[in-house]
Parts: sequence; C-alpha cells; structure tokens
Amino acid sequence: MKRRSSSAFADSKPHYKILNGLRGVAALMVIWYHVFEAFATSPFDQRFNHGYLAVDFFFVLSGFVIGYAYDDRWGKMSKKDFFKRRLIRLHPMIIMGTVLGVITFLIQGSVQWNGTKVSLSFVMLAMLLHLFLLPAIPGTGADVRGNNEMFPLNGPTWSLFFEYIGNILYALWLRKLSTKALRVVVILSGAGLASFSLFNLSGFGHLGVGWTLLDKNFLGGMLRLLFAFSIGLLMSRDFKPVKIRGAFLICSLTIIGLLSAPYIGGPDSLWMNGLYDAVCTIAIFPALVYLGASGKTSSKAPEQLCRFLGDISYPLYMVHYPLMYLFYAWIWKNGFTFGQTWMVAVGLFVGNIVLAYLLLKVYDEPVRRLLAKRFLHKNG
Repeated sequence: MKRRSSSAFADSKPHYKILNGLRGVAALMVIWYHVFEAFATSPFDQRFNHGYLAVDFFFVLSGFVIGYAYDDRWGKMSKKDFFKRRLIRLHPMIIMGTVLGVITFLIQGSVQWNGTKVSLSFVMLAMLLHLFLLPAIPGTGADVRGNNEMFPLNGPTWSLFFEYIGNILYALWLRKLSTKALRVVVILSGAGLASFSLFNLSGFGHLGVGWTLLDKNFLGGMLRLLFAFSIGLLMSRDFKPVKIRGAFLICSLTIIGLLSAPYIGGPDSLWMNGLYDAVCTIAIFPALVYLGASGKTSSKAPEQLCRFLGDISYPLYMVHYPLMYLFYAWIWKNGFTFGQTWMVAVGLFVGNIVLAYLLLKVYDEPVRRLLAKRFLHKNG
C-alpha cells in the first residue's frame, strides 16, 4: 500500500467538502450568537440563542473526520506522530488567539469587568496558561476578567481544551474499542448528556456549559465531548452514504435555524429548552454530519464556497472573541441597543471574516507548513 505524505496539507483520501462548508456555517453563527450576548440580560431573552450548540456540532464533525483520516493509519503512525499532527493543526491558532486576547485586554485598560485593575504580572500568567492550554482557576489572579472563564483572554479556547482531551482519548483508548464497545460508549454518554440537559444540571436549562470550572461545568463539557466525538467516530467506521440532493443547502439552513432559535419555554419550564438541546445534540447534529458527508457539490461555485468556509472556520472561531470583548465593553459602558449599533455589529461580523482569512494566509498555513516540514517524517 502506498504511504501517505506527511504534509499537513496532503492526504490521499478525498475530503468531505460539504462538511468543511458546514463547519464554516456553524462558525459564522457563533459570531452572531456572541454579538447578541452583548444585549441579553439573561439566557431567556438572547437572540440567536442556541449558538453555543455549535460546539457540539464541531465535536461530532471532529470525531467523524479524525476517525476517517486516522483509523487506518495506526501501525504506520505512532501516537507521538498523531499528537504532533494535531498540535501542528490546532495550536498555532490557539497562540494567535491568545496574543490577540492579551492585546485587546490591554487596550481595555487591564481591568476586570467590575473595574478592578489587573497587574501586568497576572496578565502574563493568564497568557502563559493560555499558551499551554491550562485553565484558570476561578477567583485566582489568572482569572483576569473576573468572569470565572477557563481562558479569560479568549473565552472560546475552552472548547479546544476539550478537543485536545478528545484527541488524547482517541489515541489512547477510543480507537482501540470494537465497534460494539464504541456503541456502548455512545449510548452511555448520550444518556448522561440527555440527563444533564433534561434535569437542568447547568442551572439554566441549557447545555452552554464547559467554559468554566465552576459548578458542574467540567462534567457537562466532558459529556458534550464524549458523546459527540464518539458518535462521530462511530459513524466514520461504517459510513454508507445515502442519496441526497442539495445536501449543503439543506444542512446549512437547518444549522442556521437550530442555532438561531430563541430560548424554548421560560424560567418556569426549563425542561423544554433542555429537551431542545438534547434532541439537537443527540439526534439532529449526527444526522446532519451523516447527510453532509453523503452529499456532493453540484458545481464549482458551491465547491469553492465550501472550501472557503471550511478554510476560515477554525481561524474565525479562534480569533473573533477578543474583538467581542471590546464590543461588549463599548456596548455596556454606553448602554446601547442593537438597533443603535447594528451597523457596528455587521462591521464586526465582516471584519472578523476578513481577519480570519488574512491570518489563515499570512500566519496559520505558512506556520503549519513550516512545522510539518520540520517535525513530520516524509513517510510517516
């Protein structure tokens, strides 16, 4: 059998182009979810309310793609090589997100949300933890924003923390499981995730957990990861595509609809939103990944769109939030409404896409090429 090139950009297997596009669609929805965080007074009145569920969709995608790309390479590739490949793929943008987070925090005046001044030494400590993907302990000096985030300089980094855990679990354990045993993991973790959601272990009737070490957030984050990653991996093992036309459009509109839906129910019926989240994460997202993997692009234009969206999806996710911190500070200081600032919000949306593309081309891809050439064997 011909061995694959070690390049981070070369792979003899065909790529699932529609899945790349769907990843980008979900990343765009995350931006709008975070934009409307600036105007919400509680989880109940936020528009684009369910953008946090994009993380579960990303985890399903990750399990499917990693299983597809790596399951048949063990024996030719060591665990060390696998971890190097994943670090090369993921960590450059973690570093860039951290740098941008430091810059925007300093621009804000190095203060917590309550106005408390933060010393430069604690900012540097937070930066160091970010760079090594180590979460800040709530209430300590490294919690520089005072909001109990695991990664207070760039909040969304929390999902990369769990993504790394998923990669470690895959290399050390999940890949070795038989398909039957993997089904058991999916069933048990799915039951745990459904229970977490339906019985309101988050305290807010939703699955937007994992971003802090407070309360049951770590448990919730692990359940979100373990179920989604495992079912994605399970689907990749015996994938039999179904016939579907217009897969990209159908799946994209579904993702947009699901992630932009308002809060279901209210303070007296939290179980309703919990049920919505459970159905999305356990049933609909795996189905969307399956349909997206089954579909084909019909012409060059959709193929190019999917490629563009897929290319910018990860940089976009990793660099947009530091600018959101500046946006939040401006909104809250002046008491603006969305109606007064919608043009700024649109500019922030477009600006983040441009920034992500520029960083992809001038930083992320060149750095990954350099690292792949330096650290990956030619025939590994």
